[in-house]
Amino acid sequence: MPLNMIVCSAMSRQLVQYVVVRKDLVKVLGWSIGAVIAQACHACTAVIHMFYQEPCTQEYLQDLDNMHKIILEVPDESSLLNLQSQLKASEIFHKLWIEQPENIPTCFVLKPYPKQDVQQYFKGLKLFTLK
Repeated sequence: MPLNMIVCSAMSRQLVQYVVVRKDLVKVLGWSIGAVIAQACHACTAVIHMFYQEPCTQEYLQDLDNMHKIILEVPDESSLLNLQSQLKASEIFHKLWIEQPENIPTCFVLKPYPKQDVQQYFKGLKLFTLK
């Protein structure tokens, strides 16, 4: 079954949003951590809006105090776009955030999915850190 046709049931599945952010924005390009967090926030808001009517999104929003997000890092723009292309090819719904007017891809966020259905795409990625 394509991932865009998944029926959600929180009783048996943990719903999660994966957020993938470029590490080089801070370490190489000198962006402040606040600016990077703002990019992730923009993408999270946009993906919830885009997929608001999806069953997993609706279920995810039913328990606001227990939302689960996993914030991961990729080293640079090409890594971000390569992973985003894999998700697109697999029909995994997400939002790539592109900062304007600079036209810089900064991060992407998946709509809420059962963790076990999408975690394989993120094997090998580390949690985002400032180190």
